Amino acid sequence: MADEAVLKLRISDPIDFTVADGAGIEKGTICKITDPRTASASSADGESFAGVAAREKIANDGRTRLALHIKGIFDMKTVASPAAITAGDPVKIAGANLIDAADDDTVEGMAEVIGYALETVAATVQETIEVRLK
Repeated sequence: MADEAVLKLRISDPIDFTVADGAGIEKGTICKITDPRTASASSADGESFAGVAAREKIANDGRTRLALHIKGIFDMKTVASPAAITAGDPVKIAGANLIDAADDDTVEGMAEVIGYALETVAATVQETIEVRLK
């Protein structure tokens, strides 16, 4: 995969999630959550956030547990044509290891928020910005 998040400041210890033995997940992969407390690599807009992989998970290695960072400051890459993001704005998963401005302001939709931008990025300019995970 590409565009993995890079840890800049660790705020808390990572926590353990279940993962599929057949899954290959690179360190820094932004992961989504499914029931029960199961993580897999993000792939689409607005998925519910589980965390960022703290280490690599090799496919078919027999492991079904993976530690994920749920708090911290990370460098994360925006989508190819992001909405304008101002420092302090909430951000969401927008694809495989990509983020964009959170755009669903319903109570249910707030689950898409993974954290808050610590830098500003102009609309349609793809950049890597610092994000504080919520």
